[in-house]
Amino acid sequence: MDISILDLAPVPEGSDARTAIANGVRLAQAAERQGYARYWLAEHHNMPGIASAATAVLIGHVAGHTSTIRVGAGGIMLPNHAPLAVAEAFGTLATIHGPRIDLGLGRAPGGDGAVMHALRRGMGRNDDFPGDVVELLTYLGPEREGAPVAAHPGQGTDVPVWILGSSLYGASMAAALGLPYAFASHFAPNDLDEAVRLYRSRFQPGPWGEAPRFMLAANLIAADTDAAAHRLRTSQQQSFYRLRTGRPGLLPPPVDDLDAVVPPQYQPTIDAALRVAAVGGPEAVKDQLDALIARYQPDELILTGNIWDPEARLRSFAIGAEVMGLSPR
Repeated sequence: MDISILDLAPVPEGSDARTAIANGVRLAQAAERQGYARYWLAEHHNMPGIASAATAVLIGHVAGHTSTIRVGAGGIMLPNHAPLAVAEAFGTLATIHGPRIDLGLGRAPGGDGAVMHALRRGMGRNDDFPGDVVELLTYLGPEREGAPVAAHPGQGTDVPVWILGSSLYGASMAAALGLPYAFASHFAPNDLDEAVRLYRSRFQPGPWGEAPRFMLAANLIAADTDAAAHRLRTSQQQSFYRLRTGRPGLLPPPVDDLDAVVPPQYQPTIDAALRVAAVGGPEAVKDQLDALIARYQPDELILTGNIWDPEARLRSFAIGAEVMGLSPR
């Protein structure tokens, strides 16, 4: 089973976007050496604590500093873009870096109404998502004789396309189109069980896939001891609390007393949203990841973890590689 990394390109308090991007390159290079299969970045806008707004640009930067690991989007928020523009961007990436570019597509806007206005996109475009996906797939596929528009570069690159989702809608659509499907269980796990069942039961083989391929997303906060890992996790808990209360910002440092910065009445809701996770020392993390794999039987597992200290983040993913038995390269 492939194990991959979703990097949310966190900008820690006391740092900046330039340093965050450099830290992401270091993580991707380490992941490549450790045997991870993919390194994905996600499109978010108007978020000072996330440095991956220009997702395709950052993918190209990371791909240029690695050589074998697959690099891609987890994902591009398609309602923000014309399908042709996405095909040209990812076709260009594939032309430069070869067949190791991935394209995950999401239906969410990646921001609020003000962001949608600033992007000059209307929320109503969500209604066109299935058609936009098919249009994009045709641009990346073989030459279509007589087609009035083609993606150059893009045509014939066959960049692998994934559908991303956190609801039953994405699962149904991925199944209908015969596309691989990644569920955002790292922050929105409520529909996970039903989405996996629906996707697998309704999958229709076709030109973009012969069998269902399901990717499970899980939080990974690993350290040398359980206590150290749970302390590291307080950064993610603080950040999620701030986001849900309309105060997104840079990733805060960990704290010894979470109650002092996150009101206890909010903590159960936060922990429920982040419950698909492995948190602890190596033994505890292995047990938790094994339990998730046994329950959901994913074809792939993608790990993410917002950790304030870049060195601790590198160590966390190194532990993940060790306990999952990845083969160093």
